[in-house]
Amino acid sequence: MNRATIALASSGFLIALGVLNLQDAWRAIDVTTIVFLLSTMIVNAGLSQAGFFQLAIAHLLNITHSPFGLLTVLTFGVAALSAFFLNDAMALIFTPLILDLARTLRINPIPYLLAMAGATNLGSVATISGNPQNILIGSFSKIGYLDFAKALTPIAIFGLCVQLVLLYWMYPEVQSTTPQEFSLPQPRVYRPLLFKTVSVTAAMLIAFVVGLPLAESALVAASILLVTRRLKPDRLLQPVDWNLLVLFSGLFILTKATQDLNVFAPLTQAIDHPAKFLSVTAILSNLVSNVPAVLLLHPLIAQNDTQSWLRLAAGSTLAGNLTIFGSVANLIMIEAAGRLGYRLSFLEHLKFGLPLTLITLCMTYFWIR
Repeated sequence: MNRATIALASSGFLIALGVLNLQDAWRAIDVTTIVFLLSTMIVNAGLSQAGFFQLAIAHLLNITHSPFGLLTVLTFGVAALSAFFLNDAMALIFTPLILDLARTLRINPIPYLLAMAGATNLGSVATISGNPQNILIGSFSKIGYLDFAKALTPIAIFGLCVQLVLLYWMYPEVQSTTPQEFSLPQPRVYRPLLFKTVSVTAAMLIAFVVGLPLAESALVAASILLVTRRLKPDRLLQPVDWNLLVLFSGLFILTKATQDLNVFAPLTQAIDHPAKFLSVTAILSNLVSNVPAVLLLHPLIAQNDTQSWLRLAAGSTLAGNLTIFGSVANLIMIEAAGRLGYRLSFLEHLKFGLPLTLITLCMTYFWIR
């Protein structure tokens, strides 16, 4: 069983046991979050089919050809893309490219893979649309898109700088600033579709910034992209992570059950202590993953408690860097690298992830007061 089937089967057992009925279970599913997530995935798929991400990668890697320059560009470039588009998609797109580049230059790909994985998490902490758990928090808290970004972008930038220092210190081979020659494959760009998808995506992001409803804005953007004669609908719908949508739905039902049974009532006191709350969030995010952690903890937070919502967003996302199991982006990177013959061990990732997570969580503690 995977995470989606576990969540769905558990929900079925709870209904069978009478903990809640089918109608209550259906009402427990937050439609706003599901629509926002689905619509964002369709927009991401449109950008990918148009060649936007491949074009962005090519431009990023043309900025510099030195090992340290590549590390820096990857760190901040991937983070910037992850801030506006779901971070899991960035991991899928960048991992094979980094491995191809490493083979071409005959360099160790591990520091660059770590940079990519860390940057997807750190960059995504900055905005509501950056990752699934932030989408959830934006739906529950009603914090504005711009307000959210103003509060957490400094943490993301600080974390990216810390990541660069750590990788520079851990891997001497990335310290070189001597340019190396390499050629990149020409990105395949479908220009009519690229113009349409970039225009629609820009309009969607502007709608987010000016305060229009997030889910509705994303749904309109996705709907415009689905009305097309240039692309078969399957090309936009197949990349949608339907497992993740099922997982969210099942977790909403499980969360309703935990509320009815007061399972997490003892953790309520931790909300008033920022250090305790960040610690609980980080530990729970690595035990059950960050999306389930947010769904389990959100009933304990009052809707107007903005600081606690921001701590939950930052803590659950930053904790993703702690271990290879901390985020889906990490797992995507590990699995893709393994298929191509590169092994990144749990311990090697922990040597990088542990200090990065502790430092960024400390920054969060002092920044969000």
